[in-house]
Amino acid sequence: MQLTSGLSAVVTGGASGLGAATARMLAAAGVKVAVFDRNVEQGETVAREIGGRFIAVDVTREDSVVAGFAAARAAHGPERILVNCAGIAPVARTTSRGQPHPMDMFETVIAVNLVGTFRCIAHAATAMAALDPVDADGERGVIVSTASVAAFDGQIGQVAYAASKAGIAGMTLPVARDLSKSGIRVMTIAPGIFETPMLLGLSQEVQDSLGQQVPFPSRLGKATEYAWLVKAICENPMLNGETIRLDGAIRMAPR
Repeated sequence: MQLTSGLSAVVTGGASGLGAATARMLAAAGVKVAVFDRNVEQGETVAREIGGRFIAVDVTREDSVVAGFAAARAAHGPERILVNCAGIAPVARTTSRGQPHPMDMFETVIAVNLVGTFRCIAHAATAMAALDPVDADGERGVIVSTASVAAFDGQIGQVAYAASKAGIAGMTLPVARDLSKSGIRVMTIAPGIFETPMLLGLSQEVQDSLGQQVPFPSRLGKATEYAWLVKAICENPMLNGETIRLDGAIRMAPR
């Protein structure tokens, strides 16, 4: 699917980091972008910058997601592209200081990262399946989700996060198979250590140390590099049902 001014897209978690970079990339290609996020101030800033639409959405709530997609479609028409970047990454061990992992934290991480991603996929796919194809292959839409190298190399304290991201990677192929008859492609990106707001809040010394763990290039990944891969996925019709590690060949150590 070539990125053109005739398309519309939804980017969850689009107020910052990987999502904001993706929203900017899509808008630069002429795509009409709806930014879903809980951060109203940053979301509105990004939307103004790209000439898009910000919609306050909590992906853990069915009513919020339904209303968000309805507002996006009213503004831009039905989405052909969905990029799922909404996520959280709290840290806790399975047991620590005589206490078990907080169950509410584990459930919240799964609710946001995994269930929230699937909720948006299911709603977008239902709308995309009713659209006319855009090319001779019969393609109707593209869905890109965000996992993490933690899905495969989860570190100490990342059990909830790793489980949620492994779930995203694990559902990519079956969802792609589910949607194949509708001409909707489904892909997942598993980023390594990237310049997200959380990492950029660390000292330069710590950032440099983390970057040096990456075999090549030995630095933190840039959000624009994630967005470039989203663009490549959208435009290459044979990319379907796969999780791509975007990580400079890093394999995470236990800690």
